[in-house]
Amino acid sequence: MQLKECYDVFGGDYESVRQRMPREQMIRKFVLRFLSDPSYELLCSSLESRNYEEAFRAAHSLKGVCQNLGFQRLEKTVSAMTELLRKWNEAQIDEEQAQLLFEQVSEDYKLVVETIGQLDEE
Repeated sequence: MQLKECYDVFGGDYESVRQRMPREQMIRKFVLRFLSDPSYELLCSSLESRNYEEAFRAAHSLKGVCQNLGFQRLEKTVSAMTELLRKWNEAQIDEEQAQLLFEQVSEDYKLVVETIGQLDEE
């Protein structure tokens, strides 16, 4: 699968990334590096332990990575999760809503990871 096709599959904005990074080789490098970004795993473990401050930081970091790489679909769901977790210090986390959002984030994240795994070798 070609890089642009990957973006089409997981709901990304390849063209906007292409404007910032005109060489496809550079985009590919950062897309592949996404696979080793620890933010999603940290989000998972932080939510499990109900450490909402850490979960907020992890979601916020993941959101930034997604924005930079043009992973729009995942960025949208992570952004919603970030906003929900932003209230961690006010003890106003709606755990049911957080669980629903996390399920969507997980679904979108897995789609991105699986699709990147299908990238053609250079």
